[in-house]
Amino acid sequence: MKNDPQFDLPIARLSLKTHHFAFELGRAFFEQFDPKGEFIADGNLHANVTLHKTERLITIDSHITGTVRLTCDRSLDEYDQPLDIDNQLLVRYGDEPKELDDDVLQVTPDTLLLNIAQHLYDYIGLALPMKKLHPRFQNEADDDPEAETKLIFSTRPADEKPDDDEPIDPRWAALKNLN
Repeated sequence: MKNDPQFDLPIARLSLKTHHFAFELGRAFFEQFDPKGEFIADGNLHANVTLHKTERLITIDSHITGTVRLTCDRSLDEYDQPLDIDNQLLVRYGDEPKELDDDVLQVTPDTLLLNIAQHLYDYIGLALPMKKLHPRFQNEADDDPEAETKLIFSTRPADEKPDDDEPIDPRWAALKNLN
């Protein structure tokens, strides 16, 4: 991934107040991270970024809305998945640049620019549904109350009821009390 200067925030030049930035995220943005379009084929997203700078901390709030082009897991048809994402990134000053947590960065006081392209891409990737279903299939799964699956393990047939008079192996008796 090349560093696109369009997504550079000039943190050194900004005054100690709140600043607003807007970014359009389309095909060119996604091709920087995934040239073959295997994860996200295309998208039409708008990112509003609010940066609040204080002497010791920079708070970056991102609000991303729009749609991404995905491939359905069931039919392999492409469809537009709507997204509405809110995330916060904290940037603090320290001795060396490093990532302290998923949403906490440390930069040196002489850092001029902070590129947020990777963070925006990660926020979008994390907001995608685990199971990518075309909208025509999403209603089928929601309408069927029997679609909910439970995993049950039993050593006796399902139609046979337990006999309470039957002695229980003491090794399994302790497990019976766990719920």
